[in-house]
Amino acid sequence: MSQAKEPLYSIPARFRKMENMHIVFWLLKDISWCMIWKVLGIAMVIPTLSIAIVIAWRTRDIKSELAHNLAVAFWISANSLWMIAEFFSFDEMVVWKEFTGKHLALVPFVTGALILLYYYAVQRPRELKEKSVVTM
Repeated sequence: MSQAKEPLYSIPARFRKMENMHIVFWLLKDISWCMIWKVLGIAMVIPTLSIAIVIAWRTRDIKSELAHNLAVAFWISANSLWMIAEFFSFDEMVVWKEFTGKHLALVPFVTGALILLYYYAVQRPRELKEKSVVTM
């Protein structure tokens, strides 16, 4: 019984180490937010977001990875904006109609969600269609 060989996705060790450090920075950022350690929390935005962008760039040739990694980068941006809004007490300040400072984080949150929506509604079906044409 022969199964179709599934493509292998492998990550070079140096990339994997960077991804693991990304998790450490992200946790430090969120722990700092929880503990209201403003300086450390804001400082951790830079490496956390930078590594997310590098990961997205490195996976740009694999559409599914790029979409998900871009969504993560926008998630970190939104999360960081929300954290900063709380740190500087403009999270409850009304900026427009019923929207407050923390609602500014909706822009990157929604951007990440729209990237994934596009991937699953447009790109993924296109990839599956191309794959089925090739295997026929």
